[in-house]
Amino acid sequence: MKILIASDHAGFGHKEKLIPFLKELGYEVEDKGASEYNEEDDYPDFIIPVAREVSKHPNELRGVIFGGSGQGEAMAANKFNNVRAAVYYGKAVSIVKEENESIIKLSREHNNANVLSLGARFITEDEMKQAVKEWLDTAFVDNFKHKRRIEKMNGIHE
Repeated sequence: MKILIASDHAGFGHKEKLIPFLKELGYEVEDKGASEYNEEDDYPDFIIPVAREVSKHPNELRGVIFGGSGQGEAMAANKFNNVRAAVYYGKAVSIVKEENESIIKLSREHNNANVLSLGARFITEDEMKQAVKEWLDTAFVDNFKHKRRIEKMNGIHE
């Protein structure tokens, strides 16, 4: 599976550490930028190319995107048809560790999330690696209820 990865300055360090980790796990990785740290860059410049490609190939590609909070990045990605971006902040903001960890699994199992948006300012390198691995390892539960809900989201243009 091919993983597209992108970040602005806030997540640049995490992105650079995640790429070799994903390659060690056997994934093909395409870095959509930023290619260097620039405090003045804007996340849409890097997130939109990931979302555009995932939109065209939602079942063949996955995206991992970073920003300070991950929220704006997910909002930008979710503007594209067939993109289902989930946000993860890490355990630091969770009261119940198990509850937060299940967010990763549920985003895949129930929503077939194909983009994971990580809040770089809230997640450690180890948490990032663990979360991304769990997210990539978790399959969509292909049942009527979940498929029906996803179909209702596809193609919304209001």
